[in-house]
Formats: sequence, C-alpha cells, structure tokens
Amino acid sequence: MLRLHRATRTELAEATDGPVDQVADQLDDLVRLGVVDEQSGEYLARHPAAALGRLVAERLDRLAEESRRIDTVLGSIRGLIRDYDAGRDHRSGPFPVESASGADVLYESVMGMAVQAPPMTLLTAIPDERTMADFAAKFVEPWIDAQRRGLLVVRAVLPVATLTLPGVRDQLTRLLATGGQVRTLDRVPSWFMTAGSDTAGLPATWGGNLPDHAYNFYLMRTPIVAGVLRSLFEEWWGRAVPLPWERGGGMAQVLRLAAQGLCDESIARQLGLSVRTVRARFADAMAELGAQSRFHAGVEAARRGWLT
Repeated sequence: MLRLHRATRTELAEATDGPVDQVADQLDDLVRLGVVDEQSGEYLARHPAAALGRLVAERLDRLAEESRRIDTVLGSIRGLIRDYDAGRDHRSGPFPVESASGADVLYESVMGMAVQAPPMTLLTAIPDERTMADFAAKFVEPWIDAQRRGLLVVRAVLPVATLTLPGVRDQLTRLLATGGQVRTLDRVPSWFMTAGSDTAGLPATWGGNLPDHAYNFYLMRTPIVAGVLRSLFEEWWGRAVPLPWERGGGMAQVLRLAAQGLCDESIARQLGLSVRTVRARFADAMAELGAQSRFHAGVEAARRGWLT
C-alpha cells in the first residue's frame, strides 16, 4: 500500500500475489486501524508518521491509564499496611515513650540508630531560625559524614527565612552533595523527626522552639506514630519548593523560556544548546514534576516557584 499509494483490492492482490478475499480482510483491518482510507473502491495509504503516530499515542494513553490504576492500587496497599501496623500496636499494648533532654542526646540518638540499621532514612522538620542555626553550626557535620559512609539519608523541610543564616547555605550544599534532600516552606509548624520505619521524635510542646525548651523531646518506638508523622512530612514536602539555588537548574531554564513563548529551536539558540538537549530537559522536568504534558509541567513549576 505504501508503495502503490492508491490501488484497488484486485491491484493489491496482484501486487502481493495473494487471494483477493485475504487481501480484502487485511484492508478492512487497516481501515479500522485508521492507517488506510477507502475512497470509491480504491484504497489510499496514509502517511506512516501520522497513522502510526496516532496508534502509538493511543497506546501511550492506555499505558498512562494503567499506570494510574497501578498507583491507586499501591496507594491502597500502603493504607492496608498502616491499618495492619495500627492493629499490631493495639494488640501489643502501650508503646514505649522515652523522655530525653539535650541537643547532644538528640543527635547522638540519631547516629546510634543509623549505625544499627543502615542506611536509615531520617525525615525532619525544622521550624525556626535558632534550631537551624544550632543544626548548621554544631550537628550537620556528623550527618554529612554519615551520609557519605552510607549510614544515613536525610530529608529536611525548613523555613525559607533560615537560608540567610550564616553558614547555612554552605552546609546545606554539602548535605545535598552527599545524598540529602532539602525543601523550604514559608512556615514550618513544628519540629519533629522520624528515624526509619518505627521511631519518631516529637517536641515536648508541639510548635515549640527546641532550644527554648532545652531540647526536651520524646522518642516513641512504634510504627503507627512514625507512619503518621511520615504522612505529615510527605504532605509538607509536596507543598515545599527546592532550594533557590537548586530549583531545577537547566530544567527551570527551558521552562522559563517556554513560558515566554519560545520554541525549542529558539530556546536552544538562546542557551547555546542543541535542540535534542532542550527536549531532554523538558522530559526531565516533566518526570521531576510528575507532569503529563509541557503545559502541565509549566503550571506545576510555577506552583513550586521554579519560574521566579
């Protein structure tokens, strides 16, 4: 069909040296697929790029829908796991709560748990400048070293106002370089942490300033409390934005220029890149932002502050 462009069933049967009935069935299939058109007894092949491109797009749409269904199922499984852990905690009776005091005790507890079960994921929310200043000046070094040694992975949410404190940018840059992740919010409601899947740290007073309360805190060793706080952390993390000097890098560049109406070729010329690199950055941005299209990526990037 592609070589003849336009032909009758009989002409196609002769060209393929096959029975007319078999050729007719095959043509009917191609018409149903939309890659061949029938006009007054003649068959016209559509351009392969348009015809197959549409079929590929339809298949990708089906795969995307299947992926969404899988995500829904996985979300249900996580809920079932939380219910199971809650039931286990209920059957085992009161869970242990340890009262502790002092910044050294807090950070040494984290290191001790990391050594016992590496690599341990530490989620922490830092709500105020004084706690952040203490963290940057005294305690981030062992955490950076622990990340470098594969003992610990730190994810932190902190107020954007703390980024201007002395030494904070350098320390956070080193934390990121060794595998940590940091995002900022305008306001972080309270300090807390989770260490692994079954240990949580809570302040003596929710929303309080740790240094003002002599670093009094509670350690709770139970999956249900840790799970609740992990869910809270992920909620804050989803609303938070990357550090200003880490906001998507090259991805943000192409999104900003695209928002100004530039095409791929113009963006490539302005940035001194190849068109292929520009398109790769678009693809990376869509993956990072969880977007299904460039427009969706632009909306999500704007929400996260990448475009400012």
